[in-house]
Amino acid sequence: MAKNSDLLRQAREQFSAQKARHETELRQRQAEVYARLPRIREIDGRLRETVAESIDLAMTPGSEPELRLAAIGQENQALQAESRMLLTEAGYPADYLDEVPLCLTCSDTGHDGTAICVCLLELYDNLQAAELSNLLNIGEEHFDAFSLNYYDDRTILPECGMTARENMEMKYQICRSYADRFGAKSGNLFLTGAPGLGKTFLSSCIAKTVSESGHSVVYDTAGRLFARFEAEKFARGDTAEELQTETDRYLSCDLLILDDLGTEWVTPLVISTLYTLLNTRLLSKKQTIISSNYSIEALSTKYTPQIMSRLEGEYEILTFFGRDIRKLKKEL
Repeated sequence: MAKNSDLLRQAREQFSAQKARHETELRQRQAEVYARLPRIREIDGRLRETVAESIDLAMTPGSEPELRLAAIGQENQALQAESRMLLTEAGYPADYLDEVPLCLTCSDTGHDGTAICVCLLELYDNLQAAELSNLLNIGEEHFDAFSLNYYDDRTILPECGMTARENMEMKYQICRSYADRFGAKSGNLFLTGAPGLGKTFLSSCIAKTVSESGHSVVYDTAGRLFARFEAEKFARGDTAEELQTETDRYLSCDLLILDDLGTEWVTPLVISTLYTLLNTRLLSKKQTIISSNYSIEALSTKYTPQIMSRLEGEYEILTFFGRDIRKLKKEL
């Protein structure tokens, strides 16, 4: 699964900071104990000496170090036993000065021998969840919280041949299945309909579920996304590099959720950016969800045939019907 390089860098920085704090706490414990129990400082010093002696014996050509190594081992055990006894007699845990890593799986390296360790991935997942929470209310918006009660179940809509509730239930099941089974072959979704019908809510639900499964998810509005590409085009120096890192995320993440397409001011740069975005993600088999208050027919008056061909040919179109839920909630 693709990882966001910037978030992974931040996770590594957090990981290094945690490791540094852990090591500092150990040194502080050592200083405290050495001040109270000087004999333990002597023991630790002797233990370090025996390690060096063992290495020298093993590296000396022609030596027969077995007896001496056995004696060093017995001495080490006796010293460690004395240290534990002194600690417990002074009211400390016997393992108070043990150098135990924060993660036993990777010994605080961040890599378990074959892949990124789960301890580092947990930090990454937390950062991704926090980033999504800045834009989406993913703490509260999840599939189990979705309610069909706001959708009319009496009137058959001529546009779809069913009630708004039946239509919404079908769309809900499609979105939930999409999130639960997300993978390289999940395809793309285009959510269209009037404002306040649940498009962003379901997008948030998908984002939450997919990100929790370990995939990289980026959510943004069309206006913000195009503004970032435009800023990158005219930026220079370090600012350009930072913006390129950000725009690269739109192109390479496992799932991009683009909200409110059609609300932006359409310019040649926007047309070029949108085409590049859609085409690049399709070619690299990266999944995209787009939501818009405009229908496909309305968008065809804004964008080029090349863009519309990709939207109509490569996206499953889900059309939402009903009354604005935000207004209904105010009325209740």
